[in-house]
Amino acid sequence: LPIVEKIRTIAQCVYGAKDIELSPEAQSKIDRYTEQGFGNLPICMAKTHLSLSHQPDKKGVPKGFILPISDVRASIGAGFIYPLVGTSRGCDPGQGVCIHAMSSLDCNPESVDSGHLPKERGLKTQQ
Repeated sequence: LPIVEKIRTIAQCVYGAKDIELSPEAQSKIDRYTEQGFGNLPICMAKTHLSLSHQPDKKGVPKGFILPISDVRASIGAGFIYPLVGTSRGCDPGQGVCIHAMSSLDCNPESVDSGHLPKERGLKTQQ
């Protein structure tokens, strides 16, 4: 999957988002990383740990929101790309939560149902 589709799959199947919104800076970095041959790296989402959405005050299992991706960074040595969700500044302790997703995800966004855990939301990892 292309980087954008991996991010979208995680947003929809794990967090319950309707879709993602990439900032111009995030899109530019995705294009650069893809051109440099890093599009195959797994994704580690950096976001608040206080909510499944990007808004810490949205408790429970919100659904149907647009997940904003403000920037995308790469940790080439560690072997992953990490989008910054909302105002998150990275994967440092206290700055966000990293969710590592395998590069081959199979998700049916139609099966995403609020009130269920991510595994029950239609997310399947392929071996």
